Amino acid sequence: MSATTSRGSDGMAVDARRWKILGVMALSIMCILTTWFSATAVVHQLTERLALSDTGRVWLTISVQLGFVGGALCSAFFGLADRYAGRRLIFVGALAAATVNLCLLWLDLAVWVIVARMLTGFCLAIVYPPAMKLISTWFLAQRGVALGVVIGAITVGSATPHLVNALGGLSWEIVVVSTSAFSAVGGLLVAGFIKEGPYPYPSQRFQPIAALRCFKEPAVFWVTVGYLGHMWELYAMWAWFAVFYQFVLQHAGVENSAVIASFATFCVIGIGGAGCVIAGITSDRWGRSTTAFWSLVASGLMAASIGSASAYPWLVFLLALIWGFSIVADSAQFSALLTEVARREYVGSVLTLQVAMGYLLTVPIIWIIPVLVRRWGWEWAFLVLSAGSLAGAYAMRRTHKLAAGAMAAIH
Repeated sequence: MSATTSRGSDGMAVDARRWKILGVMALSIMCILTTWFSATAVVHQLTERLALSDTGRVWLTISVQLGFVGGALCSAFFGLADRYAGRRLIFVGALAAATVNLCLLWLDLAVWVIVARMLTGFCLAIVYPPAMKLISTWFLAQRGVALGVVIGAITVGSATPHLVNALGGLSWEIVVVSTSAFSAVGGLLVAGFIKEGPYPYPSQRFQPIAALRCFKEPAVFWVTVGYLGHMWELYAMWAWFAVFYQFVLQHAGVENSAVIASFATFCVIGIGGAGCVIAGITSDRWGRSTTAFWSLVASGLMAASIGSASAYPWLVFLLALIWGFSIVADSAQFSALLTEVARREYVGSVLTLQVAMGYLLTVPIIWIIPVLVRRWGWEWAFLVLSAGSLAGAYAMRRTHKLAAGAMAAIH
């Protein structure tokens, strides 16, 4: 009886601790990732200071993503996420990102600012995939909601610059210093309070070819296709919705269209945080591939229809809230699925490679949206985005049939 009671007490202690760990991780990652969005909050000030052209502004927007892809590929090539403790990688990446971000205070040439933003993304690639793997070691049955909470925190952080702009903005120097401080604090929180959980992944020596071979496994392949369809749509929507909604407001004759568009964009992106958590709950109950499928269907429908409603600002805003909720709701579930269907010894590298491919895909679609708008208008530009959801939804149907068998074979 006493042994049973002891085991029950230990189980309750672990259960209570893992939720505290999750809270600290979500807060830490949101703090660290503020360096990703620091330039977004002050893009207008940096444009004036650096005399950026429209092309320069696009480079400023995608430079972090390009750096992130480079960092993720390097991390995967050297197997960092499978060879070293996650909290150490996160700590080093957070401090490095804080340092590079702080260098913006002394850079006055556009090319060096863009290089610094690329290096910031490179450093953050050492943070994000290891964080997903590390938090997974604390959760099995509720892994979907756990990763959903972390991605939800990142989503809210992504929306914050638009709120800053809506409220009148802040001095760019204050934004740079504060985001660097947040990143350092986030790294210290992870290093000081988060350890590997009771469900660790085995450490594995450097074998990049073996990690790449994991993508030949059908379940891993289709999860990755679903993730790529999701990423095709997500960052292009986040990058261009404010511009689109300002266009809608201006054509409707609404005053203060820039301020209203910034506040609306904060709401549209921010509501995705709730979407991540709710999708995490439903995925733990009804399945990750099922939850991801319906999220992709909903976001694809919004992408295909919202351009046609541009004559009605309030209708656009309501559709956009549904779009913002659904477009990122499935994000954590691709990571959760991959931690369950990929070979355990290569989970870190496979996660990192998948993320690298996803962020690389965001670059051309962010570039092409304004080209499509100039040629055919917002309706057709957003319709192109819906193609990603369609492909992703098909992949999730395939994954649904494969996931159970792959999990049984691997674990």
